[in-house]
Order: sequence, then structure tokens, then C-alpha cells
Amino acid sequence: MSTNTTNLADVARQAVDLARQKGASEAAANAGRARSIEVQWRDGQLEKISEATTRSLSLQLYVDGRYSAVSTSDLRPEALERFITDSIAMTRVLARDEYRRLPEPELYQGRTQVDLSLEDPRQAELTAEERRRFAQQLEAAARAVDTKGAILSVTTGFGDTLRETYRVTSNGFEGGMRGTQFSASADVSVRDSDGRRPEESDYSVARFLENLTDAATLGRRAGERALGRLGATKGASAVLPMAVDNRAAGRLVSMLLGPMTGAAIQQKRSFLDGKLGQQLGSERLVLSDEPHLKRGLGSRLFDGEGITAQPLPLFEGGVLRSYFIDSYYGRKLKARPTTGSPSNLSWKLGDKSREALLADLKEGILVTGFLGGNSSAITGDFSLGIQGFRVRGGKLAEPVGEMNISGNQLDLWKRLVAVGNDPYPHSAMRTPTLVFEGVQFAGV
Repeated sequence: MSTNTTNLADVARQAVDLARQKGASEAAANAGRARSIEVQWRDGQLEKISEATTRSLSLQLYVDGRYSAVSTSDLRPEALERFITDSIAMTRVLARDEYRRLPEPELYQGRTQVDLSLEDPRQAELTAEERRRFAQQLEAAARAVDTKGAILSVTTGFGDTLRETYRVTSNGFEGGMRGTQFSASADVSVRDSDGRRPEESDYSVARFLENLTDAATLGRRAGERALGRLGATKGASAVLPMAVDNRAAGRLVSMLLGPMTGAAIQQKRSFLDGKLGQQLGSERLVLSDEPHLKRGLGSRLFDGEGITAQPLPLFEGGVLRSYFIDSYYGRKLKARPTTGSPSNLSWKLGDKSREALLADLKEGILVTGFLGGNSSAITGDFSLGIQGFRVRGGKLAEPVGEMNISGNQLDLWKRLVAVGNDPYPHSAMRTPTLVFEGVQFAGV
């Protein structure tokens, strides 16, 4: 354990001890530290460079059957004692809640000792020049694909963060985590012949620098995506097959996962309420939560409450198997807690690339982005703006935009007919290309 993490452990332990001394029956503390550096480059010039180091302490206090969650960034001993004293006094005037308690200690048991490989030592060696050069190369690569002078502006960025946390509870949990994250992005705006100024972007996120998409590839893709929007038109309304590329598919999946929380289920705000064990999607919907993936963006040994992280089946052959239930809503629902939130998603992948799936599609629309819209967690009804490309003869044809898809999720996921072999590596959702049949597109 590093010296920094040890210091955080001391802070968290002291905070819990103080809370107990001041009258809390139970307490939990999360001490954290993060150091972030960001470089932004715009149209040939360094626009911004920033560095920030933050320290924080969050406390969950259980006092006389009452509960509060508070936080502070002032970790001086005298300030911390005053903060905890005031917080407990505030908690005493809140309404009682019989369901608010720390998780049962048994939920802390069985933690794996696997090395998740979340921290890249290369992060500590990065220089200001290397960060600036990456952002500069991103712009150069984006502009290099423009042969007609259509690009108006390019904004790029590179950032890296080291984040560490340590959690202590008064009923026996202790655990800490350290991890790095690198990110890079390129935003490109272009001038269309009709005066419109479409914008597009690409980005990459990774735990290790070596897994970040290189500047030449990322910049080129951003430039190509922006130039691909030139001449986009609103297609004709039709019912067509829909392919959703792996970067965009996370929007659909998030609409499905949101109503799976214990809060949504208990408060009757979920169209998935009462549907455990029912087939809600096609047999190709096979999805699980996998917290122990090496270098995973969502990987963890325990969740925010300290509950031991374990693989969790979500959908098997389209059948709903689990909800995301924390200890609080577990008590309300009289259900065993699983975890309060997802970590990494793992899919049963198909054996075809996006290009092969489009060849099978023959006629339809490839969605490369969702614009606005909404989805009801209560009913499952959705309406989303989309942009992408018409697919003709299994090949990408003209760009389309300003179109909408609408329907109900309980119907949409039953229309899933193919899953790609290309999980998106720059998101914890790790979505592959997804293909749906018979989707209603609204255009002209």
C-alpha cells in the first residue's frame, strides 16, 4: 500500500472514530485524493493547460435512527472535528428512517485478491511536452483528411488523472483503490455547402496510456466523422433494419440499465418491475456485470458501500436475471443486495465485424449518434433523434440526420437480431455493434 493511500486510511479511520465519539451509532467514511492534468489545443494554439489536486472526505452518519451524507475538503484535524460535530447535530433533526443502516458485515466477505491492473506507472512520468504534443498531433491528423478546405475548427484535448480512495466503516469494512485514467478527444466543425456547420468528434479513454488510441488514428477518425456529415439529409420515413455502431450503442443500453436500480423498482418507476425471470429481449441479449476485468474502466473489488464485487448475470437469452440493489433498497424490497450500480458490462459477442453486419443488413440505416430525445423509465417508451448513414446493398451510402426513432424498449430488445464482435473499449459499457429489425424511422 502506498504512503498516500495509508494517509487516506488514517483520515477515514479518524473520521469514523470521531463520529462515534460524537454520538453516531454507525458511520462510514470515504477519504479520496485526485490529481488531474488537462491540455486543450485549438486551431494551432495551446488554449488551456490546467492541473488540480483535490482531497475530500465524505461521511455517512447514522444517528438515533436518522441518516445524512456529508462531505468536506478541509481535512485539518481541528476543522474535521468541528465539521463532524456540526454534521451530527444536523442529522439529529432529520426524519427517522428505519431502513438506513450500514450493510450487513457478511456482504463484505469473500473479496477477491486479484490484481485488477488499474494504475499505470507511466502516468507519473508524463511530461508537459508529451501532453501538449499529443493534443497538437490530434489536430494535425484531423486536418490531414480534409482535401476540400471544409474544416472550420478543430479542438483537441489530452488529460490524465490519478485517483485514490479509502473507505472505512464502523462495522468492520476497510478497503482502498488506486487507479489512473487517460483521455483524449478531438472535436471538428466543418462548413457545408448550404451554410450549415456540422460538428463531430471522437474520443478515447483508457486506464493505461498504451491502450489509448494513438493521436494519428484518433484525429483521423474525428476528421472523417465530421466530413462524413457533409450533405446529410433527412431520409424518408420508413420501417427499416437498424444497426447501431458500438460507440453509440451505449445510449440504448443506458436506457435499459437505468430502470434496473433498486430505487426505480421500489418506487414503481420502472417498466422492469416484477419482470425478473421473464424474457424481455431476443435470445441474443446475453449481458452480465463483470467487476474484475483487468484494466477495466469500471473494475473494482467492492462497490461504493463496500459490498464485495462479484460477477452478476443481467440478461441470459433475453431473460432478466438481476437488478442493481443496494443495502438500503434491499431492506425495503426484502431482497438480498447485489450492488447499487454497474461496473463493466460483458456481452456474449457475435462473430462478425460491423462491416460484415452491414453486408448482411443490405438495406437499412447505420446509427452513429443519438441527438437529444427521451426515454421513460416508467413505461419504456422512447423517442430519440439519430444521425448516421443509409445502408444500400450492404454498403454505407448517403449521410442522414434530423430523423427520429420511437417505440418501446420491451419491443425494441426483442428485435435484436445480431451482435457484433467489436465491444467499444473506451467505455465501461463495452457495447458492440447491435442490429435490430423493423425499427420505425421518422423523416420526411
